[in-house]
Amino acid sequence: MTGTTRERLLDTGLNMLLQHGYNDLGIMALLEATQTPKGSFYHHFRSKEDFALQVIDRYMETVHQGLGASVGDRSLPPLDRARRFFELSRDKYREDGYLGCMLGGLGQELSGVNPVFAEKIEWCFSVVIEGIATCLEEARQQGEIPPDSDPREMANLLLNCWEGAALRSRLKRDPAPLDRMLDFYFAAATCA
Repeated sequence: MTGTTRERLLDTGLNMLLQHGYNDLGIMALLEATQTPKGSFYHHFRSKEDFALQVIDRYMETVHQGLGASVGDRSLPPLDRARRFFELSRDKYREDGYLGCMLGGLGQELSGVNPVFAEKIEWCFSVVIEGIATCLEEARQQGEIPPDSDPREMANLLLNCWEGAALRSRLKRDPAPLDRMLDFYFAAATCA
């Protein structure tokens, strides 16, 4: 393994959280997988919760890259940029074995019992919604979607639909629910 101890823990933790969730994430299993002494873990993280919150930050780095590569790609029309973000996410899910969205998984597992995670995950989702809403506003201004559309509400709905499709994709280990949802959503958005 290369990288700093902290980086190794975060990278391995991201994969373990995606696979097992928070409650089944064993610190000892993480330490074994990274060949890290227990004291080193607590040198970098105050607790398991602190560690998981920092893993979410690591996950968001990939989300920000996806937003930059899609929403920020001015060579594409606005609706194509919005869709591209989700296509890049789908491709990442494929690389991960269709384990879905870590934020959605942790949100389902923890948001009802841990307000810190609920707030953090909702903030992460708001970052995605903001980027997508920007594209949808441009699409509205360019006449790609009806002029009375509410881009922020549409972005919220799109993310909600995506998270449901991501769960179904995880259950089936198949991208079909994601692709069908995108096809349906973007066809409906232009006709609304």
